[in-house]
Parts: sequence; C-alpha cells; structure tokens
Amino acid sequence: MTKIRVVLGLFVALLLLPSTNLDAQVRSYANEFLALGVGARALSMGNAQVAAVNDVTAAYWNPAGLMGVESTQLGLMHAEWFAGIGKYDYVGLAKPFASGARIGGFSLIRFGVDDIPNTLFLVEPEGSVNYDNLSTFSAADYAALFSYAQQYKQFRVGLNAKIIHRRVGKFATAWGFGIDVGAQYALKENITLGLTIKDLTTTVNAWSFDFSEEEKLALQATNNIIPENSTELAGQRMVFGAAYVASFGEKISLLAEADLDFTFDGKRNVLLKTDFLSIDPHMGLELGYDRFLFLRFGFNNIQEIQEFEGSSLSIQPNAGLGIIFRNVGLDYAFTGLNNVSDGIYSHVISLNVSL
Repeated sequence: MTKIRVVLGLFVALLLLPSTNLDAQVRSYANEFLALGVGARALSMGNAQVAAVNDVTAAYWNPAGLMGVESTQLGLMHAEWFAGIGKYDYVGLAKPFASGARIGGFSLIRFGVDDIPNTLFLVEPEGSVNYDNLSTFSAADYAALFSYAQQYKQFRVGLNAKIIHRRVGKFATAWGFGIDVGAQYALKENITLGLTIKDLTTTVNAWSFDFSEEEKLALQATNNIIPENSTELAGQRMVFGAAYVASFGEKISLLAEADLDFTFDGKRNVLLKTDFLSIDPHMGLELGYDRFLFLRFGFNNIQEIQEFEGSSLSIQPNAGLGIIFRNVGLDYAFTGLNNVSDGIYSHVISLNVSL
C-alpha cells in the first residue's frame, strides 16, 4: 500500500505542475473526440477499462495494459453517430519486444463529418441562388498515439506520445502534441488497480486559419466573425479504477470494474462536480463462458437533466457481446453518446486479431 501511495502522489504532483499558469487558457471539452472511447468491448462496459484492459486497445485506455498483449495484435473499429453523419474509426497495433518484457504500440483515430455544404457563394451579389457555386468540405479530427509499456517490479507502467491534427476543409487546421501516462497494480490475485492521466502537461492545439479575400468578404457580408490564429489547451483527465475477477467452476467467469474520471477544467454536468473538480463514475460487467462467449453490460454519462418541473438523473446504459475463436476476437456494442432513450445511439463492431 505504501508503494501505491507513492505512485499516486507522484502522478498527482505531476498533474498539478502546469495548473499555475495555464488554467486561464484551458478549454473545457477541447479534443473531446478523444473521450469517445475505442473498442466495442469497452463501450459496452460503460468505458470502465483502466484497470482490466489488457489488449491492443489499452494504448487508448491505459498504456500500461499493453503488457497483457502476448503476441502482435491488430485492432479495428468503425462506428457511426447521428444517423451516419459522424464517422468514427480506429486502428491499433501492439507488438511485444525483448521476449515480452516491453510492448510497443501505434494507434490512429479519426472522427469526421464529411460532405458538409459550403454555402459561402450560394447567393450571387444580385440576390439570385446559384447551386453551381455549392461545394462540400470535411471537418475531421485525427489522433496518432505512439505507445510504450513495460513491467516494473509489481507495476505495469506505460506512456503515450500523441499527435493531434484537426482540419476544417481548407479553412482551418490545428496541430497538437500531448503525453499520457498509466499504471496497473495487482493488489491481489483477483483485484487490479489502474490509474491513467491523459494530457499530463496539457495538450496544446495551435490553430491556423486560411481564408481568401473573396471568402472574407462573403463572411463579413453575412455578419460572421473571421477567426484569427490561436492556441487551445486540453486539460488533464485522471482516471482511477478497480477491477475484480471471479470464477464459478471451470467455465464461468465474471469481471467487474468501477472507474472514476477526474477533470480539472471547470464544472461539468457529471454526478459529482465543483467549480474546480468534476468526478464522473462509470461501471462495467463482463460475464464469460469458456473463454469463448462474453455478455457485457455497463453504464456511464450520469447527468442531471434540467426540466420544466425540476431536474432528473439521466444514466446511459450499454450492452454488448463478444466472441473469441482461436486468435480472432469479434465484439459488438449497443451504446450511445448520451441516454439511448434520446435516440443518439449506435451499433459498434470491433475486431482484435492476434498475429
């Protein structure tokens, strides 16, 4: 327990380093596409993964979990949101080195909305509508994660170096760089603790804008603001979790995990919130049969919804299935961006292949 306190203290100290001079510039929900999650297994378990994750998707959830990868592993996922308007894709690769003593990984994430109409020149100067002037563009966010993990005594530790690229047609582009760190610790044979800090020293996005003189005139004529080059900071997110594994006979297994997400960029609409700190709890369950078939449940996005007659508590449920056959794992998740009763949900499929 002393070692755990030392590691936790070190992480918290590192977390607080940049807060003295950057808080005023940190934007809540900056790079929020990186909070959507990867892997249908994780999504069906309410994103509760930081302690139990042990496959290629660990590069995203907790890079220390990559130490569970025993051979080169490939992960793929595709999801669509808002009736297919937003497309979310992930590919990841993890490979053991030095007889499994170290693991390296690479992940690429894209969230984009394509074929957005550009109506800047739809209306001619005399007021007529000319559809020949209509064009389209894409708004997309990209993240590339370079990951490393190794065993250090009783701890698994990991690190991500990530590059962020955001693009809105030819009008705006942003580049950013950030660091994630993580650790896992086997408290007992069937209990694992996990901790990860994303954007450890904050992630800086440098935005640049490029409009032609004709486009600037069109924006001014429609009372739109012409943006200037700027920087945007994504604040730290710390996730702490505990996972418990139980067996019932030779074929039945149960995995339960509970996580707490801590954010420090102002009050968010989560279960526990103050002007400085917000805490978002979420939990997942996985029932397995013969290491072949898995049934999963989870909940997250606990929010207070304001209504005409007061407020109510909203909880997003999730569910999914998984099958592992030889070296191939196929996972399905029914999940949402908020409470699925609002209709904002998606069917997510992901694939893990051990090579």
